[in-house]
Amino acid sequence: MSAGLARVQPVPDKSPVREVLSAAVEALGGKERSGQVEMAEAVARAMTEQQHLIVQAGTGTGKSLGYLVPSLLNHDRVVVATATLALQHQLVERDIPRLVEAVGDRLDTSYAVLKGRSNYACLHRIREGVPDDQGVLVDVPEGSMGAEVLALRGWAEMEAETGGTGERDNAPRHTERVWRQVSVNHRECLGAARCAFAQECFAERAKEKAASSHLIVTNHSLLAIDAIEGVPMIPDYDVVVIDEAHELVSRVTQAATDELTVGDVQRAAKRSQKHIADKGAASTAADDLADAADALADALAATSPGRIETAGEQLSDALVLVRDAARSLVSAFGKDEGDADAGRTQAKGLAQEVFATAERMAAFKESDVLWLNEARERIPARLAVAPLQVWAQMRERLLTEKTVVFASATLMLGGDFNAVAGSLGLKPSERVDTGAGEVSADDALPWRALDVGSPFDYSRQGILYVARHLPDPGRDGLGKAQIDEIVELIDAAQGRTLGLFSSRRAADAAAEAVRERLPHLTTLAQGDAQLPELAKQFVEDPHTNLFGTLTLWQGLDVPGDTCQLVLIDRIPFPRPDDPLMSARSRAADKAGGNGFMQVSATHAALLLAQGVGRLIRTTEDKGVVAILDPRLATKRYGGFLKASLPPMWSTTDPSVVRQALGRIAAAG
Repeated sequence: MSAGLARVQPVPDKSPVREVLSAAVEALGGKERSGQVEMAEAVARAMTEQQHLIVQAGTGTGKSLGYLVPSLLNHDRVVVATATLALQHQLVERDIPRLVEAVGDRLDTSYAVLKGRSNYACLHRIREGVPDDQGVLVDVPEGSMGAEVLALRGWAEMEAETGGTGERDNAPRHTERVWRQVSVNHRECLGAARCAFAQECFAERAKEKAASSHLIVTNHSLLAIDAIEGVPMIPDYDVVVIDEAHELVSRVTQAATDELTVGDVQRAAKRSQKHIADKGAASTAADDLADAADALADALAATSPGRIETAGEQLSDALVLVRDAARSLVSAFGKDEGDADAGRTQAKGLAQEVFATAERMAAFKESDVLWLNEARERIPARLAVAPLQVWAQMRERLLTEKTVVFASATLMLGGDFNAVAGSLGLKPSERVDTGAGEVSADDALPWRALDVGSPFDYSRQGILYVARHLPDPGRDGLGKAQIDEIVELIDAAQGRTLGLFSSRRAADAAAEAVRERLPHLTTLAQGDAQLPELAKQFVEDPHTNLFGTLTLWQGLDVPGDTCQLVLIDRIPFPRPDDPLMSARSRAADKAGGNGFMQVSATHAALLLAQGVGRLIRTTEDKGVVAILDPRLATKRYGGFLKASLPPMWSTTDPSVVRQALGRIAAAG
């Protein structure tokens, strides 16, 4: 554990949390916010009493300080996990340094960032090269890819010389394929004991810094691998704050999802061949795996895309062949040799990955969902397997072992915390701040929940418009009525519109129509350029529209006159053919619940709340959220969804909304 902290001199009638928070807010030029104070004290209490906490802190509350201050005051190490790189950057580059400067030397303010190994450049790979499909990567490929590799190599060497972190996020612009030429995953890594460059290794230095830090900032995926998958990635800790907690179930599911392609199997066989060629009978193991790849290719060609509820004999047999051949291949490598042979380590790592994934798929447990993603341009067909549920794993391996604070702007769904709590592994009967807690059982996990509200006056600042007069959305995308509505609303707003669409096709269709009918406005669509460039253009010209899909629903922060109209084309229910969501819904029905409400409506409520939250980002912002899906007003589940949104003034009258947009645009 990290070292203890210096005692803060108390101020009469002020707790240490209030005193440090007040000092930090004053030093940063801010004002005390009652919701932030309430949150900070609740987080401190949760840490002290070792009870879990779910806290909803609306946009503008300053929730980062609300958990960072009690984290620094906590006597033991605290891990902060985020879902997005944007928030991680905000914490590490802005919030934590400013807080550290504000509190001075009164506390242990040491902190570190920790990411998965593949997020750091590998100096061994850069300097020595390892075999890939084209041979040893010492001679750099020609063309643009070669130029990118050279740029990354030069950057990594400069990072090593100057004591940099070697993190991918700080690297020159590059593609995923190019980054793989200068990085390794944890299976491919030689290990500090055998690597000639271990003393300089960026990943090892990050681990060392984390081990001596009071606060560790990481991501949901690494937390899931460490706590839930049981692979030690983070130094010992007892408390974790999970920001953007509405994303946790999705990120844990992703971390526990495995994929297998024919190319994966072929690559493992090919790269292993030279390393076992001189081992007599064992040299046939690579050939056997190559043959198994052919059998898998035939089986996938005969399998329909989508969820696989019962694996046919051909697919089952192919997976068993791959599993057994990969196991034999791993055995053929024998024990690790003392020399630092990166090619051998990588080849064995690939074989181990193929074996582990094929073994899981061949077992086909009821607790897993198996499906086939069909091939698309340059993307091969992929078998995927994911856990049906993750709440039990989170309860057993995270909540039972650690004290957890879940924080987000959107955690109350349908007006309460029960849906989110259940998905995280907490039972409503264990909640101790409602008087209904049944927490006497040995395996009970007491928890509290808190909504600290928001400093925004949503009923004055925003209008929620539901286009009740439009037809229900169909499978064929946007119809004429929806296009006409979009054009009329944007015309009234004079641009200033963020369009959040359920599909790329819908976003492109809307963009094309608006460009044609409102040519005096600039209309951008996701894919026209990189997202940072699009966001910059959107902010610089108020008469600009930006249309896109999921990335914009959650990852865009554009306060001020830039965004005065948020358009949402339809309620973001999961696709009916989504294999994992449909399996979870069916399981809920089978257990006596309501699969639609527990899975589809909950999923939609979270995304809808995130999308609506793009509009009001400061106390001065004003505008309209227009939802072009009448089901929000006409269906019974509409009440649940609306109760999950900020309390804006609501209307279904299009003329009222157009007039309001005109007034807001004129005032801006």
